[in-house]
Amino acid sequence: MKIEPKDPLQASTQNSTETTQSRPTLRTVFLDRDGVINRKMPEGQYVTSWQHFDLLPGVPEAIARLNQAGLRVLVVTNQRGVALGLYTAADVDAMHTKLQRVLSVSDAHVDGFYFCPHDKHQCNCRKPLPGLFEQAKKQFPEIEPATSLVIGDSLSDIEFGHNLGLQTIFLEGDESHRQHQKPGASKAADLADRRFPSLPDAVDYLLA
Repeated sequence: MKIEPKDPLQASTQNSTETTQSRPTLRTVFLDRDGVINRKMPEGQYVTSWQHFDLLPGVPEAIARLNQAGLRVLVVTNQRGVALGLYTAADVDAMHTKLQRVLSVSDAHVDGFYFCPHDKHQCNCRKPLPGLFEQAKKQFPEIEPATSLVIGDSLSDIEFGHNLGLQTIFLEGDESHRQHQKPGASKAADLADRRFPSLPDAVDYLLA
């Protein structure tokens, strides 16, 4: 179910000068990974290899539409399983390389992947802390919070966006996904600027 936005975003320049000045044109979309791009594992379990990477329906096409609209698409993801010794940073990179290949079949791509391999309270890059945003801005200095948005399915994603001044979208997911949501999902849904069932639904709204 769609929630009407408090302040509609722009995916393209509007005719109204006042509207354009108050709501800068969207340039960058940050995507969480697990639960947004691929199906989230049950709480306490991790996507350790491509074998367990279950791409959600419509995601390649949704990302392709963002690409075609000229939006920068970046993935920001906490990967605590690396710190727990369940898989390596190289394994994460390999999954992202494979994801790019799969996306390319739909003429889609991700412009950058940024992940936190640390455990809790060990770094500045574990969402909701700002380190992954800072890494992205180092690679793309033109990124600004006012022209950026984050799409996620957990409280840490939405707090990450709010702490940085980004617009936020919460993904509710299907019934199976909701069974695996982290604690705080209800708070995240209330805190987010808007919420949608899936990434394709969110993209439909952004590009409408």
